[in-house]
Amino acid sequence: MQDTFKHKGLRKLLIEELRLKGIKDERVLDAFFEVPRHFFLDLAFEKQAYSNTAFQIGAGQTISHPFTVAFQTELLKLNKGEKVLEIGTGSGFQTSILCTMGVKVFSIERQRELFIKAKKIVAEVLKLNAKLFYGDGYKGRVVDAPFDKILVTCGAPYVPETLLEQLKVGGILVIPLGDGDVQAMKRITKISATEYQTEDFGDFSFVPMLENTK
Repeated sequence: MQDTFKHKGLRKLLIEELRLKGIKDERVLDAFFEVPRHFFLDLAFEKQAYSNTAFQIGAGQTISHPFTVAFQTELLKLNKGEKVLEIGTGSGFQTSILCTMGVKVFSIERQRELFIKAKKIVAEVLKLNAKLFYGDGYKGRVVDAPFDKILVTCGAPYVPETLLEQLKVGGILVIPLGDGDVQAMKRITKISATEYQTEDFGDFSFVPMLENTK
């Protein structure tokens, strides 16, 4: 896989587009420059890799719009060294953005085909130190909990109690909530063991969050 000056130029244009759409965290934008999005798509889509478009990546899943990835990442308010649980590895692009921002990523994917493909790109091609797991995202990673931040990259019909339990007090869960075609983006801050603050950040569209593995 090659990352040329042309690809980097296209990334700069995409970053300017993300800025115009309201992304303000320069660390997020810097990560978008560092991670070659075309590595996560079939060669046939290489020219479109830096448009603000979602693409099919197999197993009925998609690589999200760059704006959606940037928006969710910004909502997490990441700090270097934090432990972050990602539910829905997908292509591995979001995983790579998180890693590039200096956090410790634990990512779960229920589709074996996607898990194998993402692991190859993230670990072997980009040499990033994310911990990728094949499993059920609804269960989280109790052995690695608690987490500073949790990011759900698929539309959840409800907030899984297991994920709330695995979140540190003071931690943030970003999750698209709703079981229809459109979900409400929520940021949930854990105030205490039993108290949460929820903020709403508008409507988005994600593939559904499903249980078990496939």
